[in-house]
Amino acid sequence: MKILTGNDLKTGAVVWWDGSGWSIHITEAADAGEEAEAILATEEAARRVNSAYAIDAEQTENGPRPAHIKDRVRALGPTVRPDLAVPAVKKVGWDWVI
Repeated sequence: MKILTGNDLKTGAVVWWDGSGWSIHITEAADAGEEAEAILATEEAARRVNSAYAIDAEQTENGPRPAHIKDRVRALGPTVRPDLAVPAVKKVGWDWVI
């Protein structure tokens, strides 16, 4: 599974491609598959996202789980301040950062 991530140009927030736009919630991330590079080119050209890239992930019962720890931290928020985690993460109670 390939999912897309980057930063929102207006807020700087970490965002995930949901199939039609960008969401701050990784649970909404869609599998970009073979279209990943084309989507990235279109979105960067439209100036909706900054520094976007495709990552490997696996589908879990709570949504996609990035393969690399860097992207797991980006998905959930600071590891030293759980109170600053992305709001949906607090509800799900993910423990897959490490």
